[in-house]
Amino acid sequence: MDWLACVAGARTSEAGELGGAISLKGWERATYLGNVLEMDDVHRTSLLHPGPVIWPAAMSMSSAGMDARLDAAVRGYEAMIAIGAAFDAQHYAHWHPTATMGVFGACAAFGSLIGFAPVEYANALGNAGSVAGGVWHMRHDSGVLTKQWHIHHAVRTGRDAALHVHYGATGPQRILEGPQGLFAAMTSEPGALAENGDGWLIQTVSFKPFAACRHAHPAIDAAMELRKAGKLEPPFQVETFADALTFCDRPDPETELEAKFSLQHSIAVVADGRKAEPGDFTTEAIAALADLRGQVTVAEDPEITARYPAHFGARVNGFEIVDTLGDPERPVSEDDIVAKMHSLARWGRIAEDQAARAVTLALEGDDPAAIDALLEDWIR
Repeated sequence: MDWLACVAGARTSEAGELGGAISLKGWERATYLGNVLEMDDVHRTSLLHPGPVIWPAAMSMSSAGMDARLDAAVRGYEAMIAIGAAFDAQHYAHWHPTATMGVFGACAAFGSLIGFAPVEYANALGNAGSVAGGVWHMRHDSGVLTKQWHIHHAVRTGRDAALHVHYGATGPQRILEGPQGLFAAMTSEPGALAENGDGWLIQTVSFKPFAACRHAHPAIDAAMELRKAGKLEPPFQVETFADALTFCDRPDPETELEAKFSLQHSIAVVADGRKAEPGDFTTEAIAALADLRGQVTVAEDPEITARYPAHFGARVNGFEIVDTLGDPERPVSEDDIVAKMHSLARWGRIAEDQAARAVTLALEGDDPAAIDALLEDWIR
């Protein structure tokens, strides 16, 4: 449901129009939409967003039943997160982990739909990993759709890797730890694959309640708590972890995307009494909130950085949160995700009854063909 909400909200975006121009199928076009609004789910310690990659791959076999698709999604989350957690800060400094690790997740999901044996997973994941990539440079070029294309590429590449192994291709078994493997090429100190005891790693994913980069969420969350208490007064001093400044220290955003990656704008949004929804990051909102943005200063707190990425925290005017709303330690409710579905559907100009239908199909239904039809109808 969270992924469907993100797709619904982005259907009228530039990325959505591109998918239509290329005449992609519903699930293929959705690869361009899941991360447009910056509201896609996130895994903290692997620093990636599984949902926009995994769900299109898991929904891409029209003959598969709902149980098979859900199993595929869980296996895709497991592979993408487990492998991603072994990559270090050196990797995150240069590579877009959702792209580099996305090929593994999509491959595992589609392999599950096919019904892979372990050796087939190993071959397919090896081939998918052999072409893993996606550098962060698009952050320095305004208005490009590279981040969305990364998702499309990861889904198609991982899916194709699984398909080719199904028909007899083989792949390298030590693509991670081999002498010229991914650890050697993309990390300085690789770690261990992630585990979650007797549970699944999908249970450790965080949801995003605000329409901004996740690195800005802790500051938004802290500011929201201060506002509830009637204590959010200028000037605004934000202290947070180093990566939040690397990605989101942007005092003068000019575009909608830049506003979503601006701590200063995010605090201004909350100070103005807004909900941090997509409409609060438009060019109109940027113009309206200039004075409030000018009263925001940002700085790193080494103690908060030391807890990151296991804990995404921030301090605003002395009020500190350690874990952010949407994290497993402070989870949002099912009702919150339902509300997100309706809110983003309105932003994407989808009728209320269609949003309600999406909720029912995701939470109660057992009809994958109906979800396929819904996607085709939303984004044709």
